[in-house]
Amino acid sequence: MERGVIAILNLLSIEQTGADDRMSDKTSLDFTTISQRLKALALPDVDYVVGIATGGIVPAAMVAHQLGKPLALMRVQHRADDNTPIYEPPLLTTFPSLPDEALHILLVDDVCVSGKTIEAAKQALGDKRVTTLVMKGRGDYVLFPEVAACVNWPWKLAL
Repeated sequence: MERGVIAILNLLSIEQTGADDRMSDKTSLDFTTISQRLKALALPDVDYVVGIATGGIVPAAMVAHQLGKPLALMRVQHRADDNTPIYEPPLLTTFPSLPDEALHILLVDDVCVSGKTIEAAKQALGDKRVTTLVMKGRGDYVLFPEVAACVNWPWKLAL
């Protein structure tokens, strides 16, 4: 990404002062670190990038920008903001509008722990060839495999 884009993204990263104790046990990652890690990753050749809303929207936009590929979004609801499951199995609420020629999809989310959200998204994409990328957790590509703790993502507001 250009320095100007990174500067804008960093401005969007709202610093939380006086955040509650839940934030203290999280690992913080900034846009510059995430962008550098993305640039170093040899990503697959795909036709489309699909982000899983809401956590995967910003990572998917960054990946689509880097690859120069179109971006679509889908919403699969599984967990509440406090990370407790609310739908079992995960519920697909928004399906992406993809052209027929979009055969190889890079499916992007922020975190994959149980794999249920990613699996529901893959099933919804049907016969498309799907490769997954997550910022942390389990996927075909994992941007931060060394991070085990919860993450304070720069695009999320502290609750």
